[in-house]
Amino acid sequence: MGEAYDVIVIGAGIAGASVAAELAKHQRVLILEREEQPGYHSTGRSAAAFIPSYGASNPALRILTACSKPFYDDPGDGFCESPLLHVRGLLTLFEGEGCENALDEYLALNAQLPGAVTEIESVEVRQRLPLIRDNWSQGAWFEPGVADIDVHSLHQAYLRAAAAEGADRTERAEVMGIDYRRGLWSVNTTRGSFSAARIVNAAGAWADSIAEMAGVEPLGLQPLRRTAVLLRPPESVDVGNWPLAYAHDDSFYVKPDAGMLLVSPADEHPSQPCDAQPEEIDIAYAVHFIEQALDISVSNVEHSWAGLRTFAADRTPVIGEDPTVSGFFWVAGQGGHGIQIAPAAARLAAALFEGQPVPPDLAEAGFEKHWVGVERFDKSRAHHRSAQTY
Repeated sequence: MGEAYDVIVIGAGIAGASVAAELAKHQRVLILEREEQPGYHSTGRSAAAFIPSYGASNPALRILTACSKPFYDDPGDGFCESPLLHVRGLLTLFEGEGCENALDEYLALNAQLPGAVTEIESVEVRQRLPLIRDNWSQGAWFEPGVADIDVHSLHQAYLRAAAAEGADRTERAEVMGIDYRRGLWSVNTTRGSFSAARIVNAAGAWADSIAEMAGVEPLGLQPLRRTAVLLRPPESVDVGNWPLAYAHDDSFYVKPDAGMLLVSPADEHPSQPCDAQPEEIDIAYAVHFIEQALDISVSNVEHSWAGLRTFAADRTPVIGEDPTVSGFFWVAGQGGHGIQIAPAAARLAAALFEGQPVPPDLAEAGFEKHWVGVERFDKSRAHHRSAQTY
């Protein structure tokens, strides 16, 4: 069986890596990763940006985002060698006169995040996005506090921090079975068996599958596939200082990426947990929408990929111990927010795991742990149990 740990963290993406770094300060931690490279799936395929308004109508996401910002601004000496955020700004675009129809949303957003977003006129839209077509440039919202996140540096820094605190990590360790005997969890993998008193399920799209292996009822988490493509801009156009631009009707977003344009049709296709691959129709949609919004003609897609963003039914993360099975702790369902909220979510998860109160900064902001708790799924689980009896 080998050495017994205090906790096994299943999954070495951003959720598992950040939680392991926090837990390893007081626990003997093992991180298990099914792939050869940590972050191969969602974390490694993210075009992550720090967007305070993203999910702002959800209080859990709003507070986790706000309480992650101080860490991004100053993660502390030695955590990483370069800044984690690079200011870019966000343009929310409206086709035609759509901006006027979203007044209530605009007012609500400014009530939640005073001063974060401002309305701008067509002249400024064109200044910030010079190739914008007329129909998309009548007006927009601008959010100056939006920044690119250096996902690779963040993820690697958390893995290093976990290792520095004594955490072990095993790659190519796909979980094949999980048993609980005499107070210990035994996790059987393609790299051998490992045991621990407790498990943290940070397996992303596979989180429900891991739960079922452990005899824990799944939560109905749904992986959704999203596509992205890289396009070459016109040779005479420098896109480096362009903002991230997002269509209010959810048809596309576009952002600069190392001199190229990263474009997504913002698609959400239900998927099984898998190594997600882009489909031709979604690549075509990405090209179509960007040609409709910008004065460019795409003759070639330089690169395309897809990733899975996994959501709970209420689109709120799941962080907490399962109330039905002792020692099984969930850190899952982060959807498209996992990297943005990682610093605060990891601290919250570690506090709840160790039986401590919600961290003071989250508590002062009004965070309620039941928002992310597993107990909110009791009714759906009861329905699942009832359905299984027939």
